[in-house]
Amino acid sequence: MSVYVDEMLPCIRNANWPYNKSCHLVAVSFQELHTFAKELGLKRAWFHYQSGLPHYDLTTRMRRKAIRLGATPIGREELVLIMRIYRQHAEKGK
Repeated sequence: MSVYVDEMLPCIRNANWPYNKSCHLVAVSFQELHTFAKELGLKRAWFHYQSGLPHYDLTTRMRRKAIRLGATPIGREELVLIMRIYRQHAEKGK
C-alpha cells in the first residue's frame, strides 16, 4: 500500500479543527487512501478533495498511528510530486 504522511506543520484552529498542528494523509490511489483512513478510524466525511490535494488531516497522535500501520513519512518535495500526479489524472479525466 502506498500511503504517505507529510510533516506536522502549524495550522489555524477553528470550530472543526481545535489543534494547532496538522499533517496530510495522502495516497496516489483514492481506494488506498480511503481503505487506510478507515483502518485509522477516520470518517469518510473528513476527506478533503476540493483543496487540490485529496487528503485527510491528521493530528500528531494519528500521524504516529498511521506510520505504525505502514504509512511512509514524506517531505514537502514528495508531497508536491503526489499533487502533480493528482493533477495529471484530473486533466486526463476532462
